[in-house]
Amino acid sequence: MNAPFEPAQIREIPARPETTTAPPIAISSIIVSMTAMALASGHMFTYLPVKLAEAGFASWVAGTLMVALAGGGFIGCLVTGWLIRNSGHARVFATLCAANILSFVLIAWSVDPYVWIASRVVYGFAVSGLFIVSQSWLHDASPDRWRGRVMGIFYMSYVLGIGGGSFLMRFVPLDGHGAVFIAISFATLAVFPVGMTQLPPPPPPPIGSINLAKVWKFAPTGLLGMITVGGLTMMVQGFAPIYATSTGYAKNDVALLMALMQVGMVVIQLPLGALSDLVDRRWVLLATSILVVGGAALALGLQGISLIWLIVIFAVWSGATETIYSVSNAQANDQADPADYVMLSSTLLFAWSASAFALPLIATFATGLYGPTAFMWIAITVSAAFGVFLVWRLSTHPYDADDDREPFQPVTAQVPYAREPFETE
Repeated sequence: MNAPFEPAQIREIPARPETTTAPPIAISSIIVSMTAMALASGHMFTYLPVKLAEAGFASWVAGTLMVALAGGGFIGCLVTGWLIRNSGHARVFATLCAANILSFVLIAWSVDPYVWIASRVVYGFAVSGLFIVSQSWLHDASPDRWRGRVMGIFYMSYVLGIGGGSFLMRFVPLDGHGAVFIAISFATLAVFPVGMTQLPPPPPPPIGSINLAKVWKFAPTGLLGMITVGGLTMMVQGFAPIYATSTGYAKNDVALLMALMQVGMVVIQLPLGALSDLVDRRWVLLATSILVVGGAALALGLQGISLIWLIVIFAVWSGATETIYSVSNAQANDQADPADYVMLSSTLLFAWSASAFALPLIATFATGLYGPTAFMWIAITVSAAFGVFLVWRLSTHPYDADDDREPFQPVTAQVPYAREPFETE
């Protein structure tokens, strides 16, 4: 990836007049569907590493599932735009829901790492595509005056769904297929709200080009932030339950950890995001980078601590990561010309996806060599490097207040964010 993708021509498609935007009850169908999908996803995030540990597999095997998930997600980011242009939002949404259900069925097949790896590739592809479909559909259907609130509710509902699905694992035995059947049930329920929706179909999305060189010229901080946070997010969300399981915490403890980690989005991201609207966003990014380094260092130095302190550390770590994601996205959009928004969104999505695949892959190999704390060292290294870059930018590029910059919008680093899907040509 030494050379940037050649920029493709963006096709301008007239936006639907605001008078034809859908009523809230129709828009809520997408939010309800994706929340049900989040409940299924959170349930599996907790179940898989605990089940593998119970079956006697090494920690790196569970890490391989994260790499497979990220790889499938990367493919989904690349092809979803093409699918939407050929089949439309509703058909693609239904197809991806079916693929997601299939991924859970494969898990029920047997406790076989190779089958589960294939399952997570399918899951990653499906959930990545579902988010791109949902986001572009909601952006189109929501009028400007309350689009920000709609997207905020959308992301918050998804994150709370992840936490709720994880917490539900406390009440489900590992024996048998009960946990998988619950995930299949939630994933199936996710089909109904959108399947019955009166939400008008959006026009075909524009083609977004990928141009890393151009984005680096006008928004290097935002681009590097997305490269940093893609891998950091997948590692903290994927390796936290692996680490907790390997250090002797039981299923119920891991479920509680995964559920309360999502609280970090509210406690950390919202106030720091609001602060980033008032000051140079780079200072907020530097502060969150320091929080990630501190959280990982504490987790390394305080092994064997009580569950409550482990939850606090990982919740702060997770919330700081979420903040890097949302503030980096806002920082990049602040620096962009409106004509470049689609290209910028596509490039940031590509950067996030590539990092979300590469860093967990490195962490998985390192886990096999150095044990389940390896991902913490990688997180410290990557976050510290980003922090050094921010110090350099702050010292060499003074802050220039921009009255037209976009207000902070809470988004989650656990899923790809894009105003529009993209295709490569």
